[in-house]
Amino acid sequence: MILVYDGTFEGFLSLVYEVYYKKLKPIKIYRTLPNEMIFDDIIKIDTTKEEYEKVLNALKIKFPNEMIEKILNIFMCDSKDFELALLEYIIIGFKESKQLFNINNSCVFYLNSLEKKLFRNVHKMTGFIRFEELEDKTLYAKIESKFNVVYFLGKHFLKRFNNQDFIIHDINRKLAFVKIENDFSIQEVAYFDEPIYSSNEEKFQKLWKSFFKGVTINERTNLKLQT
Repeated sequence: MILVYDGTFEGFLSLVYEVYYKKLKPIKIYRTLPNEMIFDDIIKIDTTKEEYEKVLNALKIKFPNEMIEKILNIFMCDSKDFELALLEYIIIGFKESKQLFNINNSCVFYLNSLEKKLFRNVHKMTGFIRFEELEDKTLYAKIESKFNVVYFLGKHFLKRFNNQDFIIHDINRKLAFVKIENDFSIQEVAYFDEPIYSSNEEKFQKLWKSFFKGVTINERTNLKLQT
């Protein structure tokens, strides 16, 4: 059996609900179906608010905070096929949460290793990221990264740039960490024109409009999990 979901965190929680309560036994989980012949049964999982909220509430009750954080971190490793391991991890946690610390379990070991790779990537990016100054003194940097690290980079530079406005733009994922005065958020960038670093106010305004055309994601999609 193959399960397909929409690639969102809410969609994955809906998948967890379907697997847990309907006793499904997936052998693969896809965000989109590959262009190849598939002979197994395929079930498309719809993202359902009632279902993902039930799983969300159960996670808050059953899982230690550090393990909830791990789940969120793993979901940022979007270039990897982590879903089967993460599904097994969550089901194990529902049954006996202390087993989440058992590194002899293959899914626990794999996810721990993947999380370490995520943070090594974050650390590497903090050293390589380069900011350029826009006309109003806002700092702008564009990145291309193996993992979805824009949130982590944004939080890192919040500590470095106390009173400095800045933008970190993941050009492949069309996401940007935007810090303006005392507020910050992650924006979906609907479209983007490469900024021209000049005194041309019209081009500067065009840059800003490209960011705020997007839909704000409060902090990151996983903040719902924080207690």
